[in-house]
Amino acid sequence: MAEGVLGLGTGASSLNNELIEKLKEAERKSTVVPLETDIEDITGEGGESEKITEIIAKANSLLDSIKTFDLYVSGGVTAFDKKTANVSGTSAVFAAINEGNLNSGTTNVTISTLAKRDVFQSTAINSITKDADINSGDLTIALAGSDGLYASSYTFDTTGKTYDELAADINLNSNLTASVEQVGDDSYRLVIKSAEAGTSNTLKITGVASYNLGYTSDVAGTIETVGANIQEATNLDATINGIAYNLSSNVITVDGGLKITAVEQGDSTISIEKDTSTIETALQLFVTEYNQLVALVDEELYSAESKIEDKSTLRSMMSGIKDQLFGSYGTSDDLNIFNFGFEIDKSGLLSIDSEELNSAIENNIDDLKSLFLGVAEDEGLGTKLKTYLDSLDSFDGLLTSYKSNMDTRKTLLEEEKTNVEKNSKLKAE
Repeated sequence: MAEGVLGLGTGASSLNNELIEKLKEAERKSTVVPLETDIEDITGEGGESEKITEIIAKANSLLDSIKTFDLYVSGGVTAFDKKTANVSGTSAVFAAINEGNLNSGTTNVTISTLAKRDVFQSTAINSITKDADINSGDLTIALAGSDGLYASSYTFDTTGKTYDELAADINLNSNLTASVEQVGDDSYRLVIKSAEAGTSNTLKITGVASYNLGYTSDVAGTIETVGANIQEATNLDATINGIAYNLSSNVITVDGGLKITAVEQGDSTISIEKDTSTIETALQLFVTEYNQLVALVDEELYSAESKIEDKSTLRSMMSGIKDQLFGSYGTSDDLNIFNFGFEIDKSGLLSIDSEELNSAIENNIDDLKSLFLGVAEDEGLGTKLKTYLDSLDSFDGLLTSYKSNMDTRKTLLEEEKTNVEKNSKLKAE
């Protein structure tokens, strides 16, 4: 029997397989490999996706650095509104509702009496009595009110209720609080308090049950037991910059939003001054972030190895930033960053002449503020640049659209690669 075709023997089959593999490899190099290369350019290390993510992050860092120079800054405190405070004394704690609204100057505080809640305690009882039904009739609790007439009165029936259950009933009233407190190894008291401080919240406890519970000393429940009222309700008695205050709260807000919380008797002082020391630091940070963004973008724009496909988007982004940064501002459009010590080199990188900037901070702060903040009808550099940078990564912003288009390109390339491999005439059967 013949061992092959045309006398070639079994070697013909081997040569045929080798040829097929070479054809497969050639086809793959011409169809699949270019697609894999394009996908790798997007997803690989140092690829387009990684670089555009870096650029987005750096643009957001630049955004963060300019926020303190935005007229509409969150919290209302710009770099020009910061204050510094020196406090002496421990009778009060100070806080600012809005730092930017605080007035400069010294505030002297004298706390004579703190506002307190009214507190009553029952006779001490053991655990057996605590857990048994009281069954002593009605307990009536009245609040003095601002007129001191005790017009608001609340009655609680103790029939079939333990001390804990009576406390729970009292707690349903928003003007009162009650709790059964363990004051010894087997000793408990029913403590009743006004929910709020101040003399208008002074309590009067009466009724038949008040006698059995120890709040009153007569069977009719009308005469208060000595020692039952363990803390009397008082108003805050304070003097602030010579003005007398008598309030039911220990918190007072004065002078542009300075919140004063009284904590003990005594004297305290707070001195508030404008703090411009952070302006240069904030601007230097902005310059650093800007220069880093410029360097990062320039590397992609001018490097032959850059994987960035749509360089026009990056040019548009930087053009938009520079339009805001190098524009003219102020009511007469005569203010720009170069009036205040900013300089730019031939590479497009910024720097600040510290001496010139600090001279402006000390002697020309209003113009510097006008340059960066502006007003609602004529926004400044910081305000406009913050808005522009914020828009880049918004729903339809330049960088968001770039990333979305890049992801779409990647998906289409992967689908095309799958289809090419699927439809290959030389694929394995």
